[in-house]
Order: sequence, then structure tokens, then C-alpha cells
Amino acid sequence: MVLCEKGTGMPKTIYEQTYTNYLAQLEGLDLASVGEKLGCDVERNEVLIPLFGKPHRVSEKGILDPSGKQPAFDQCVILCKYLLLCPDVPPKNYEWVSYRGLKDSGPLTKYFSNDVERAIAEYFKGTVNRLAEASKALGGYPPAVDASYDLSAQFEALPRVPVVMLFNDAEEDFPTKCAVLFENRAEHYLDAECLAMLGRLLFTYLKEAAGLHQI
Repeated sequence: MVLCEKGTGMPKTIYEQTYTNYLAQLEGLDLASVGEKLGCDVERNEVLIPLFGKPHRVSEKGILDPSGKQPAFDQCVILCKYLLLCPDVPPKNYEWVSYRGLKDSGPLTKYFSNDVERAIAEYFKGTVNRLAEASKALGGYPPAVDASYDLSAQFEALPRVPVVMLFNDAEEDFPTKCAVLFENRAEHYLDAECLAMLGRLLFTYLKEAAGLHQI
């Protein structure tokens, strides 16, 4: 589907239109105040948001990844929603839950199970050391949860939005399994769709880290 950009007659895809609409919503935000609430630095009216440790610059003028280019559409949506949904008062009480335990996750639980958890399990089956090195390259560290797994790692997906990955490789009659957990306060910072995309992005970044470091 394409639209015409106002005043130019040039075609504009639905993704470009959505991106433009998100940027327009950012115009009404006090980015300095929002950035402070989220624990992000602000420079020249740009919020510097580390997405899995990768610094992104976000303002009403646009979104730039570490290379200075516009990131993929899903990343743009995550970053804009993260700013727009920022709570006035940070949640104080929270606990680790599965994706299914998050608000409004119901319609996307199958997607999350198949395209995030099962995808990680199948891609790294039989290569737990490879996954360990990829996790380390992505900034993973021992998680703040008590769990006995072949591999467990916590990632700072976004400030205030950590993610834990739990991985057991196949053994005898047990298949490879992966679980990805969020703190339930995450639902105050992103909606269920964005949290599902964040999980998929974890898988994407782990694959990239595994390839780049030739594990």
C-alpha cells in the first residue's frame, strides 16, 4: 500500500507514513523530561537510547542508529513507543514473568513462542557455547533470577526494560528449550506488540553477534 506525501504527489509507503506520524507525536513531548525519567541522556534535544546496548538518537526530526542511518521499521516503532508511553512515576514493585504474563499479550503469545523462544532454541541447538559467546558480545551478564539452566543471561534491552534468556540444550528425551522473561513493569514502558518485537530483536541481534564474532 502506498500513500502520496502531502504537497509533493510522491508515493509514500504505509511504513513511511506511520514513521512520520510517530515523529509528529514526539513533537508534543518534553524530550529532556522524558529522557530523565527513562534514565537516558539528552543532547541537543535528541534522546540517546541504548537498544540492546546500541546507541540510537531519537527526536521529532528522525531516528538514527549507531551508523547514522534510519534503523529498521520495528526498531523505530519500539523507540517511539518507548518515549510516548513513558510513565510519570516509575513502577516500584515488579517481578519476572513470561511474555504470557504481560498485559494484552494474549493475541501474540503464539508468535512470541514460535518466532522468539523456539527460534532461538532451534538456531542455537547443540551450540550452547556459541550462544554464550553471542550473549556476551551483546552485553549479556548473569541474570537477577535464580534459575538452573545450561545458559542464562540478562540483557538491557532498554533502560528500565531488562530481558532474561534461559536456555537448555537438548538432552536424551528432552528437546532444546528457550524461555525469554520480562519484568512485569515492562508493560508500563511498551505495549505487548512492541515487547514481542523486542523479543524478536533479541534473536536477531544474537544471530548477528554469532556471525560477526565467527563463533
